[in-house]
Amino acid sequence: MKKEILERYERADSGEIIIDVSTQKVEDLYSKFDKKSHFLKKDLNQDLVEYIIDCAMEIGEEKFIICFNFESQIEDTSALKLQNSVNRFFLYLQEHERTKMKDMLKKSVTLLFIGAFIATISVFMHQSELMNRSIGYAVMAEGLTVAAWVSLWEALATFLIKWVPYKKKISLYKRIANAKIRFNFNAK
Repeated sequence: MKKEILERYERADSGEIIIDVSTQKVEDLYSKFDKKSHFLKKDLNQDLVEYIIDCAMEIGEEKFIICFNFESQIEDTSALKLQNSVNRFFLYLQEHERTKMKDMLKKSVTLLFIGAFIATISVFMHQSELMNRSIGYAVMAEGLTVAAWVSLWEALATFLIKWVPYKKKISLYKRIANAKIRFNFNAK
């Protein structure tokens, strides 16, 4: 299946896969909400971002080039600004995912400590002589045991399972930010 997917893309002479983006003008590649912002501070059009991300995910670990095709010649300064915008935007996304991953890991560590603390209390309660005399005390001790295991399980699951998607996104955004960018002009 992977081979059929890769055959959908053209390849450069150097063997890199080409992600083609065609538009009339440079302004079409930016979000319409911040028209007055400086080019380097503008957000890329969300459809463009999703398209590039989808293509890069589909391509996998293959090397690729992002090729912007315009209907007419654009200024060198606009091409350079676009190249910088793509780079900076995907570096921003990369950093955003890192922040989310750090927050998730902090949550995991917090749950681990809470679970360990509750488990410690539960162990002491189970060793108490009140355990055999009071049913309410026994129920509370068992409840704390369950709460400790839930907290420890969530911490473990978060650490072992949930961080993988963050790492994949960070790696993907890094690859896109570092991708070569090429420009083509199709005069009518």
